[in-house]
Amino acid sequence: MFLAKTIENILENIEADTEIIALLDGQWALPAVPQHERVNIIYVPESVGQRAGTNMACKLARGKFVMKVDAHCAFDKGFDRKMIEAFEKTGNNVIMVPIMRNLHAFDWKCHHCGWKKYQGPTPEKCGACGKSDKLRKKMMWVGKHNPQSTSYCFDSVPHFQYFEDWKHRPQYIKDKEETGLTETMSLQGSCFMATRELYWDLRLSDEELGNWGNQGIELACKGWLSGGRVLVNHNTWYAHMFRTQGGDFGFPYHNGGRTVDTTKKNVWELFTQNKFHKQVHPVSWLVEKFWPVKGWNQEDLDKLK
Repeated sequence: MFLAKTIENILENIEADTEIIALLDGQWALPAVPQHERVNIIYVPESVGQRAGTNMACKLARGKFVMKVDAHCAFDKGFDRKMIEAFEKTGNNVIMVPIMRNLHAFDWKCHHCGWKKYQGPTPEKCGACGKSDKLRKKMMWVGKHNPQSTSYCFDSVPHFQYFEDWKHRPQYIKDKEETGLTETMSLQGSCFMATRELYWDLRLSDEELGNWGNQGIELACKGWLSGGRVLVNHNTWYAHMFRTQGGDFGFPYHNGGRTVDTTKKNVWELFTQNKFHKQVHPVSWLVEKFWPVKGWNQEDLDKLK
C-alpha cells in the first residue's frame, strides 16, 4: 500500500542516472505504481520472498551500483548522487548505507471533526466524536529528524541491536569528522548499496539461507569477513517505516516464526562454521574489531573462538 508513494518520492529526489525496479511479490500495488520511463515493474503472481525477489530485480539492473530498499521509505534530495560520490572515495569493496531515519508515513484523520492520530493500526472509532465511517489515512511521508541511526551490531544470539556506544568511540568521531563515513559492525537491512559486481560476487541475497530475515547480519558479515568494509554515509539519509502497526501491515506471503528462526540459524552457521565462500576472517575477528560490543561478554567471545 506504500510502494507507489515510495517510488514517487524516489523520482522526486534522484539526481543521478538512476533506474527503479519494483518487484511486486505476490500482490499488485494499491494504489498503482506511477507510469514513468525510469520505472520498471516485475509482477510475480505467487510470492518468491525477500531474497529471491531482490535477486530477480537485480538481474534486470543495468547500472554499476545497485541499492535495495524496502517498499515503505522516503529519501534525501540527491541521495543517489551522494552515495555514488562516497563510493568514489572508498573504492568498490564496500557495502554502504545512508543514515536511517524513521518515516512518518501517515496520520489517521476523521473527516467529521478533524481529529488526527499518528500512524498505527486502523482506529475502531474517532477519538473525539466517536464516529467510524470517515476515518482516512492522510499521507505525510516525512523523514523524522530524530533518531538518526548510524551504528548497528548483533549480539551473541544473534539479534539485531542498535549500537549507540560505538558513536562515542574515538575512531567513529574521527571518521565522521574527516570523511563523513563511519564503520558499522552490522546493518538493519531495509536499505543497502553496493556495486552490482560485488552484489553477485558475495551473494548478498543468498536464497539458500531462507526467504526473509537476518539480511542485515548476512550483509555485514559478508562485507567484513570477506576483507571489505561496511560503512554509513553521513552525507545523506533515508527514512524507513517499521512494521510495528499491528495486524494492518503484514507480508504478502506466509512468514511464520519457525521459518524466520530457520533463516537465522542458517545465516549464523554460514559464518561461524566458515562456510561462506569468500570468508577470510572468523566472526570473532569482527566482534573484537568493535569490542566491547552490546550483548557480548568475554565468555561469549571465548565460546565463539
